[in-house]
Amino acid sequence: MGHAARACVLAAYSWEAHLTRLDVLLGTSADQAPVPLRVREWADDDPRPLVVHVVYRFEVGGLENGVVNLINHLPPSRFRHAVVALTECVPEFCARVLHDDVHFFSLHKPPGHGFKLYPALYRLFCQLRPAIVHTRNLAALEAVVPAWAAGVPVRVHGEHGWDVSDPDGTRRRFRIMRRLYRPFVTQYIALSNHLQSYLTSYVGVVPGRVVRICNGVDTVRFRPAHGAREVPSDSPFREAGLRVIGTAGRLQAIKDPLNLVRAFALLVEREPERTQQLRLMIVGDGPLRDAVEHEIARNRIGERVWLTGERRDVPEAMRAMDIFVLPSRAEGISNTILEAMACGLPVIATRVGGNPELVVDGETGMLVPAEDSAALADALAHYLADGELARAHGRAGRQRAEGEFSIDGMVARYGGLYESLLDAAGRPAPAT
Repeated sequence: MGHAARACVLAAYSWEAHLTRLDVLLGTSADQAPVPLRVREWADDDPRPLVVHVVYRFEVGGLENGVVNLINHLPPSRFRHAVVALTECVPEFCARVLHDDVHFFSLHKPPGHGFKLYPALYRLFCQLRPAIVHTRNLAALEAVVPAWAAGVPVRVHGEHGWDVSDPDGTRRRFRIMRRLYRPFVTQYIALSNHLQSYLTSYVGVVPGRVVRICNGVDTVRFRPAHGAREVPSDSPFREAGLRVIGTAGRLQAIKDPLNLVRAFALLVEREPERTQQLRLMIVGDGPLRDAVEHEIARNRIGERVWLTGERRDVPEAMRAMDIFVLPSRAEGISNTILEAMACGLPVIATRVGGNPELVVDGETGMLVPAEDSAALADALAHYLADGELARAHGRAGRQRAEGEFSIDGMVARYGGLYESLLDAAGRPAPAT
């Protein structure tokens, strides 16, 4: 695609240029400034290729945690990074990025189609001159068009999973959108076999343009408790002999926390004697918090449930659990499942998306149908009745996390892919 075609694209969108001011984009506007740039700037002659990661919003979440892990673990001698959020980079979450030369941009996208941001994205890409633009999920996919127009040589798109508006990827409108953007993508990354098959079978991506790279987990930071549960100082569940069911994630419809609350309440109602020592710990926050609190109150289990809110000590919180549950309606490759496995917890997960690629049913945990509170309650009862089985599944999960899902392996695959794509584009990374 040459300069003439690129000029046509720019002309098509130039009438929208007034919708996004460059001063907002670059942080000179007092009312909508993006997250400030880090202290150390890039030198004009910095030979390291720049990777710009484009996401819808940069805040607590599995996808976003994956971006943080990748930036923190890719050797800084090989790559430099910027994060562009179409809506907002949340400063507290940005602080999880350890390198001080990573730049963050918040574009404050209004509701509606992202073409309103095309002029701003085009200007930003022209200013930053990235070697790679890496978009993630459908909400950010449209950024590949201004990246192509700005001459970015490598445009990578990652599919991490679907939203509640399209939990199984079957909505025709979204498939068509993915097909329309397909010519602008250099390489696709699917986090699971399920997503890889979806891209080739339903979006029409040539198999050679899709590579599967599973998430990785830091098995040093996420490790089993030493002996019994390690109880946080602010936990209400400090009594000896308690058994704690836990989950972690954003309280939103796609994660279906209400299903877990209902399953827990159903189990307590069915087996009141056996469940006297049973507790539920929900780590995270989000738009369904009020609904979750209402469901807890309706079932009169408030004294048994701890809504911790958002926490930064997730590894420590997981070491306070005995069983981990992920009740999602849809998933790609779940970071929280990997983290729970690394912490030596048996995992009960719904049989959706990439969950069966992580949880070996009957070996590291159990798989249950989505949106089925009775089946989830049955699985919980099974572990409650056989604590040794639960512990054995937890140990097997830890071994699987260490052997197949290390963060070093994930980072090596991303780094190798980035470098091979740059080589193919005639922009090889400098030797280190």
